[in-house]
Amino acid sequence: MEFWIAAMGWIGSVAVIAAYALNSLQKIKSNSLSFQLLNLTGAVLLIINSVVKEAYPFTFINTVWAIIAIVALFKMIDKPSAS
Repeated sequence: MEFWIAAMGWIGSVAVIAAYALNSLQKIKSNSLSFQLLNLTGAVLLIINSVVKEAYPFTFINTVWAIIAIVALFKMIDKPSAS
């Protein structure tokens, strides 16, 4: 079990860093689905890791990170597409 918790933490870290790097290098935009899904996936995996490790400050920051991604995704869904 410890292996899987650690793996989730590492995968989550890579996802969040990848989203930031790809956005900073202008490969994806911050309002893109891929950016928000990378952030949300990374945050959720890091939340699982930090709860198990009882690292509650990290749980808090990643929960906020996930909420921001969820809000952004809902805004993307509600936004009418321009035709």
